[in-house]
Amino acid sequence: MRLSGRISENPNELLHREILEPQFSYELKHLLPWYILIEKVMLLEYQRLNLLDKVAVNKIAHLLNQVTEKSLHADPKINMSDICFAIEQYVSQRLRADSASWHMDRSRNDVQACAQIMYARQQLIVQSKELIKLATSVCHLATKTVNIPLPGYTHYQTAQIMTPGFYMAAVSEEILTTLEKLLYVYDNINKCPLGAGAMTGVELGWDRKRMATLLGFNHYTNHALRAVASRDWSLQIASEMANFSVFLSRIFTDFIQWGSSEYQFIDLADQFSGISSAMPQKKNFTILERIRGKTAHISAFYFDFLIAQRNTPFTNLVETSKEAGTFVNTMFSTFNSLIKLVRMVIDNLEFNENKTLEVCKRDFFGGFSLANKLTLHANIPFRSAQVIVGNYIVRVREQKLKPEQTDIRLLEEICIENGYDTKFEDEFLDDCFNVKNDLENKISEGSTNPLQVKKMLVRQSEQLIHLKKEWENREEVVNKAYEELTNQLYDR
Repeated sequence: MRLSGRISENPNELLHREILEPQFSYELKHLLPWYILIEKVMLLEYQRLNLLDKVAVNKIAHLLNQVTEKSLHADPKINMSDICFAIEQYVSQRLRADSASWHMDRSRNDVQACAQIMYARQQLIVQSKELIKLATSVCHLATKTVNIPLPGYTHYQTAQIMTPGFYMAAVSEEILTTLEKLLYVYDNINKCPLGAGAMTGVELGWDRKRMATLLGFNHYTNHALRAVASRDWSLQIASEMANFSVFLSRIFTDFIQWGSSEYQFIDLADQFSGISSAMPQKKNFTILERIRGKTAHISAFYFDFLIAQRNTPFTNLVETSKEAGTFVNTMFSTFNSLIKLVRMVIDNLEFNENKTLEVCKRDFFGGFSLANKLTLHANIPFRSAQVIVGNYIVRVREQKLKPEQTDIRLLEEICIENGYDTKFEDEFLDDCFNVKNDLENKISEGSTNPLQVKKMLVRQSEQLIHLKKEWENREEVVNKAYEELTNQLYDR
């Protein structure tokens, strides 16, 4: 059966080999199930419009069920190496009765756009499940480490005492935010392009709402041109994944530093570590580098989609509908791998409590608390208190004293030098440079105080349960729609 009266020759062999066949193979592997579902929905519409009778519908449905990856092949002569033509030809060649109306008043443009969104929608559900697992692991690690002192850094200098639990609660917060954003993206892109035709709509009275519902969409795309011209969904998804990957890159930069021989804050079991071929004393955490390296690919995919769509006319083009989506599946598989690897690290991460406590005791983290105390109890203006504390720390260090080796007389001397003749009780300094007190002194919501962190983790666990349910609801809607489609097709 000829496919065109306008073109008399089959696709060029080089064109077939370099472009058409790879595209066919990609769609066969990743989009075929969605193409078949779309065909079935449109088949029901032909029946509703009295263009096909029940016998023809049953026959075509039976043939559609036989279409598999093995039954379709890119053939320049038979199907012009196009998967939509291949499905059409497979069915048409096996139809005994005349079904002239089948495939009338339709275009590949809206069908392809619909299949792509259905695929992306399913991938978002898959990614959400991995993110939920990761969030669960992070919350577990945070709960275990909520009381371990850990030095926090600003400008690459020790700054304030926190805990791994506090730090991991921030990671959990970011995962939950990403799950929320991706849920918004899911709902925003979950609109059915069917019925848009090539670009301006179709001529039969297709029930676009019914078709959208049977394919699990929350609505149909309102504007026909936008339905086939836009591939905004790939940009929305890639943008959120790239943003989260940048965050992960920063987290793993911390892990890489914490795992270095200079810090020794964290450890991983030997099965997650590497060695040097030349230096036998080394244990390398190369998995951390691998993960940080993978985060770069996600951002690169986003820019690839962005650049490929830039400066293209707002209409249906293979440049935007196919070429611009070359790495969509690669992005999803890379992101999926990335999240699984991150979870593996989180599940096996150990904190060296002795080492982290050593640093917390070594540096003068209590300077902020002492300045506050001077203002509250000695009525010294806070900026002056800051100056006094800074001078005190400099002089104590010059005497090679440790933070807990306080010198209350020295503090009084510095106060006098700065115009404040103040006397203190001997124990005035005792709790200022105490690691445990430093953690517990922070009492504001969201602070590193273990009690506040535990409260945060409870709220986060509740939010995770809610988000998990929301994602399950989205998946259930799709599965029920497909079930209803089957029931209507076979009158079950």
